[in-house]
Amino acid sequence: MRITRVLGAALLALGIAAGPAAADSSPSPSASSDGSAPTRAGTSFRTATEIRQGEQATASGSTGDYLYWSFPADTGQRPTVKATVKLPATHGAQTWQIDVYDGLRRRQACQYGAATGTAEQGASSLELACVLRTVRGWSEPWGNDPLPGTYYIRLTVVDLGSADLGKPVGVEVRADAEDIGGAAAVDGSLGKPLVPGIAVKSERSGGGSKPAVLSSFGSDDGWSSGWWTDRWVWTAIGGVLAAVAGIGGYALTRGSGRPTRVPADV
Repeated sequence: MRITRVLGAALLALGIAAGPAAADSSPSPSASSDGSAPTRAGTSFRTATEIRQGEQATASGSTGDYLYWSFPADTGQRPTVKATVKLPATHGAQTWQIDVYDGLRRRQACQYGAATGTAEQGASSLELACVLRTVRGWSEPWGNDPLPGTYYIRLTVVDLGSADLGKPVGVEVRADAEDIGGAAAVDGSLGKPLVPGIAVKSERSGGGSKPAVLSSFGSDDGWSSGWWTDRWVWTAIGGVLAAVAGIGGYALTRGSGRPTRVPADV
């Protein structure tokens, strides 16, 4: 009975501990539902068109242009960028590539996905995808780990015949993110997310002038970088289970008391 009561109390504690974890997780920015998705692309990092996670942007351009978009990604998210290039009716073989850069404009390697693809002659479209590593809350200065903030998408053709240069193309781009959670958590956090204009915003926060911030949105509830992750919940769960195991083992091995065959004066 004693072991049963202990196990019941432990399960109740686990339920209470797991509750805040679900409530504390920051929701990902939702897709636009009013049909206001961007219909153009930027031509450089400074003019990159902002898109939200889950929002499909479209753009028209010419073969040979550099097309830029930007989107926010927070700690614990694994971003996925997909692009579809709609090619002209007649064209030769051409190779397109999608690159993703972080807020420091460091190119981030794709964990998996076809970031470079070749469309054969006469193909109507080409699909590209890049799945990044999980965004970390903190990194060493010399590391190249993805950090929370703005991410830039650059799409361009890298190999084509001279006859195809300048032909019109249509592009669809979408950025999504999967919440990985405490499994990818690290100790420490950034003071500020890597968002363009954050230094200017900090300097002008006490004045009346409008801050020059290029990225106007992040997570719905703000950037979640901090010391708290659901890894603390699982650590607490492990401690409770270890305590239950210790109490149960002691209760099973301690016996019923003093053996009856031992003399009273021993």
